[in-house]
Amino acid sequence: MKPLRILLTMPYLPWPITSGGKARQFHLLRQLAERGHQVTLLVQSKTLADEGVLQALRPLVHELIVLPRRALKHPLTLWHAAWSGLPLLATVNGHAPALSARFSRLLAQGPWDVVHIEHSYGLAPFAEALRRQGQPFVITEHNVESELGAATYGKWPAALRPLARIDQARARRWEREALSQAALVLAVTESDARSLARISGRPTHVVGNGVDTRAFAGVVPDATSRTALFLGNYEYAPNVDAVEWALTEIWPRVWAQAPELRFRVCGHGLPATWRSRFPDPRIDFQGYVPDLTEVQSRCAAFLAPLRAGGGSKLKVLEAMAAGLPLVTTPEGLTGLGVEPGVQARVGRRPDELAQALIEVLGQPERARAMGEAARAHVGRQFDWARSADQLEAAYALLRPGSPEAA
Repeated sequence: MKPLRILLTMPYLPWPITSGGKARQFHLLRQLAERGHQVTLLVQSKTLADEGVLQALRPLVHELIVLPRRALKHPLTLWHAAWSGLPLLATVNGHAPALSARFSRLLAQGPWDVVHIEHSYGLAPFAEALRRQGQPFVITEHNVESELGAATYGKWPAALRPLARIDQARARRWEREALSQAALVLAVTESDARSLARISGRPTHVVGNGVDTRAFAGVVPDATSRTALFLGNYEYAPNVDAVEWALTEIWPRVWAQAPELRFRVCGHGLPATWRSRFPDPRIDFQGYVPDLTEVQSRCAAFLAPLRAGGGSKLKVLEAMAAGLPLVTTPEGLTGLGVEPGVQARVGRRPDELAQALIEVLGQPERARAMGEAARAHVGRQFDWARSADQLEAAYALLRPGSPEAA
């Protein structure tokens, strides 16, 4: 493909990598840069772009523009959340006059081969300028946001549940409205693509996740540690739900039979209350880890008791790429093409997951074979270059004359 001029917007910085979404965005940016595409990246961020961020991102983009985002509890954010009709997540990222003005000026500097918006909840500041100029654009959804309600709204206090239901209804309306405006919708998995096509009525294509397999190739899990790992971004409600379900329903069953086993919980945004709520010394709340391979090498398995969320789980892919034996739910394997029993142990109920974890941690040779089968599967099927090929193929649909460009 000839080099493209791309205007890309994100509602957060893709560095440092503290979530699966950021990993996806960073590695796709790297792939686009290596292929010669010229990306102008416009970000609205709650954190500043420090020198580390600039060093990581500037080599990947033609121009990096970072504008500040209001805090969630800022009076203007709360006012708009009450009266604008937008769902809370879109409100946090919307009603940003400086961002809208900067985007309008960038749009006028076209023509752009591609205008790409990450997340429907990030569209609001740009929608008017896109309509005014008749500019076709792409939206990527990492999940089907309207299907995350059980994990997200279920955590609201009882007194706020009526507001939660109102916000969920707003989210469904906004998702339909935002996606229907796009020339093309990109999903992470085939199942998400089918759901998004039904919601939007727009052409929907898959750009799957990948793994930097070279980065994990040297990991050797430590079967003697008798430790299972979970990694996540705890600003994402399904990850909070996974850990709390594990600690209240799964691990008590594990420890009733195998009290020596341990659980290590890593990742960005670790809730401060967990250490006092779950004071068992067999739980290691480690928080954010700058070197994931180091912590993977000190664990014997990966436990991913996910009950909600969409897309393909990068944390699961990375664990498989590291050869960590995997115990998970069917939700943890969406979009990965894994054969249960061969590349992972799978359960739906707490007792099933507890028994699988006991067996995996107690049978190191069988676990090692399963981990190596998972590593080989990821090496065959998942690579960021393949994801970038899918992204370029989607961009090609926006060329003049294609139905999506109309």
